[in-house]
Parts: sequence; C-alpha cells; structure tokens
Amino acid sequence: MSAQLQLPYSTTVPAASRPTSPFTAPTCPADVTASAAAGRALERRARLTAKLAKLAATGQLPPLARQIAGLGGCAHPIRLTGHRTRLDTATGEILDHFDSSRLPAGELLVRCGNRRATRCPACSTVYRYDTYQLIAAGLRGGKTVPASVAAHPRVFATLTAPGFGPVHNQPDTGRCHCGHSHPDDDPLLGTPLDPERYDYAGAVLWNAHAPALWARFTTHLRREIAKAAGLTQRTLRDHATLSYAKVAEYQKRGQVHFHAVIRLDGPTGPTSTPPAWASVQLLDHAVRAAAARTRVHHEGEPPKQPQPARDISASQPENSDRAGRLVFRFGRQIDVRAIRGTDFTGSGPVTERHVAGYIAKYATKGAETTTGTLDHRLRLLAELHKYDITDHARRMIHTAWHLATNRRHAHLRLRQWAHMLGFRGHFSTRTRRYSTTLAHLRAERTAWRTGRPETQTPTPASAEKPYLNRSWNVRVEQVSRRGDLPVVRA
Repeated sequence: MSAQLQLPYSTTVPAASRPTSPFTAPTCPADVTASAAAGRALERRARLTAKLAKLAATGQLPPLARQIAGLGGCAHPIRLTGHRTRLDTATGEILDHFDSSRLPAGELLVRCGNRRATRCPACSTVYRYDTYQLIAAGLRGGKTVPASVAAHPRVFATLTAPGFGPVHNQPDTGRCHCGHSHPDDDPLLGTPLDPERYDYAGAVLWNAHAPALWARFTTHLRREIAKAAGLTQRTLRDHATLSYAKVAEYQKRGQVHFHAVIRLDGPTGPTSTPPAWASVQLLDHAVRAAAARTRVHHEGEPPKQPQPARDISASQPENSDRAGRLVFRFGRQIDVRAIRGTDFTGSGPVTERHVAGYIAKYATKGAETTTGTLDHRLRLLAELHKYDITDHARRMIHTAWHLATNRRHAHLRLRQWAHMLGFRGHFSTRTRRYSTTLAHLRAERTAWRTGRPETQTPTPASAEKPYLNRSWNVRVEQVSRRGDLPVVRA
C-alpha cells in the first residue's frame, strides 16, 4: 500500500530485543516527546470524530453548526448554562421558558466581545466597526444624531507625553540621533538610545497618571471656553455644551497619548444650535491653553497654595512643587486640527471619514500591538521569562512591578497594570451627548439578526442584560488562557 496508517505507537522492534551494533543511533528524548504528543493529538482527533458522528446520527449536527456559526468566528466564546423564565407580572403566567440544556451544545454560546485584536480577531473587528459608526455619527449625524451636527465647530486634538530620554525615531528631516535612518519595521524604533539613562520610573508613573491628566484637561477646557466667551463656568451650560470622544494610543516608546474629537454644541446637545461666538478658532485656542495649564500631582491632590506657572518650568515628571510632590504634565507637542465635512484630503484640515477611521483603528490596539508587550495580567514576575517581548517593554514591566513595592505608589496598583506599562484607564471614552452608544448599535444588530429569515439559534437579550420580570439561574464559564482550568464567574 502506498499510504500507511500513522499509529500513535512505534511498530519497530524494541532495541532491547535486537543485537547491539556500533552503528545503532541512540533514541533522542525529543523524538520520544514528539511521538507522544502526536499520539495524544491523534487520540483527541479520534474522540472528536466519534462525537461528531454521534451528533450526525441523532440529527443534532446541523443545529450545532448553526449555533457555532452564529458566533461569527469568536475565538473564546462564553458558555452559559442555566435557564430563563419570563413571567407576566400581572397574572403570573409563564410567557416563555428557555433552558440551555435543550440546545445542541448543551449550553448557550455567546461572543466574548473582547476588543483586543490579539485575543479575539473576530470580536475586535466588530468592536472597531462599532467605534467607527459611533465616531462618525458624532461628526456627520445618523444613529439618533441629527445631520445638523456636521455644521458645529469641531477639532481633532492630539495630546502627547513628555520625553523621558532620547529614543530611536524617524524625524521629518534628517536622521535619527544615532546617525542612521530607520525603516518603518525597524525594531529599534521607540527604544532608548541609552537604556541606562532612560527614565523608566518617570515613564511608568506618567502612564499611571494619564487618566487623571485627561480628566483634569477636560475641566480646564471648559474653563478656557467660558473665559474666551466672556462667561462664567456656571453660565456656560446655558449657552453651550462640550462634547468629545477620545481614544488612548500607545506610542512605540511605550507612552500613552490621546486622540480626541472635540465639538461645541448648543445648551441641549447636538440637537441645538451652538451660539454665535462658538468657532473652530475659539476651540483651537481653548484646547491649547487647557493642555498647557493641565498638571496632576502624584497624590492626586492640588497643592494647598496655588503656585505660579513659572515655578514648574519643564514638563518632565521628575519636577516637583514646593511640597516635594511629583508633577505630571502633557508634552509640548500638541496638535489641533479643524475637521472638514468632505472625504477629500490634502495638506489642509482632516476629514470626518479619516478621523473616524483613525480613532476606530486604535480602539482595538493596546500595548501588546505597538510595543510588543503582554495582553493579559501577570500573576508573578517570574512568568515574564516565558514570553518573547522586547527588552524595552520588559524593563518597563519590571519597573512597574518594583515601583509597586513603594508605599508611595501603592494607590496606583502598578502590579495589576504592569502588562499595560502602568496605564490603567479606559481606551475609549466619550461624553453622554456626543453621539449614540455601543449598546444601541449592538441592539440594532441583534434586532436585525433576529428579524432575518432562517435565523440561527438566537442569543436571548436576557443573556446580555437581565430584566426584573425574569428569574435567572445562570452560570458563566470561560476557558482561561493560562490553562485548561475553567474560570467560573457568577
């Protein structure tokens, strides 16, 4: 026979029963390990084939295939087991009863909904598309937002981190400080020229305070808008509303910076016309002034006595105020551009289409995509040697882990966020009146799917949000990435 069946065991005669020969090669442990692994894989395949054959014989294979197809390619679906009963609150009549044991798989499979592209490509793609629609609706209307919002003043702002030491980069003119020109895929980009002199502690602490910096920036931004309009902060809400949507992006050096769409509306939000004094120029000036004024102290508290701006000259986090506390500020590179309402680009302002696509692209990326670090938390620092990450990311993780031992940084929970290089904020946030919500977009998608003919096994809305007139007994199990032990979440 030309083709032979691959058996999980060796068909050769054992070496002990054969005469010894000086030309006989000794058995390699690696070959034995590979043979055992191949045998286990063959056994698993045989068991799976037997299960599929049993399902096909009982007629349950097509429903199971439809249920799995409804996941849309989710890599790590959540398995729900239990029942749901819907009652009429007035009469107590049972309107509907759902039991997961009646499904082909014996459990309800739900998408994990992870936004990280490294964890689940299918769910992250859906999240990116939803983010695009959310941002675009706040720029040109649609999805419960009126089209007149396209005429409101809006800018695209980028707030960066300060420098913590020279790194390999791609300057617009000339070469890098190392004397070479780096291509786009050069792994040296973003790494320090001299790692021994690079301020890793300052870089990690700045990432940890970046969410507080953004919150303080929005406060100063409202103050600057009111000041430019000749109003007080209390009366500003009667004339205009500040709406924004921002996303956090990791630079190759491991620092977080923010991209934000900032818009001025009328007093009731996007449905009202902004006042006559609201303009793109006023918004541009307010963003730059607010970013220059924003600073956060290490304890998260302002100084007891206000200090003049000249007392804190630089933007490095090593600087401290008179009380000896660290001060964190944004970098000096602040970019503010007006947003046009066309799809044509050039050297002028950016467009609605490109802004929405740019923000949606970074909504599913984290430090693991840009700087080559991890996409999950570390339980022990000793686990780090198992992963193939860059030396720069490894040193930042080590720095965050060891800074957590200092009682001064205990409130930052740096060990919990060491894999994120200290950043512990939300990647994507927006104001309530900016546009629609992700929940609304998901509800529209669910309604469209359930309304299609020949629908697959529908995911009940109660699996996402239980209502008061439904009794639940649900157990959620999701296989952990750390091993085969399931993680049970109530």
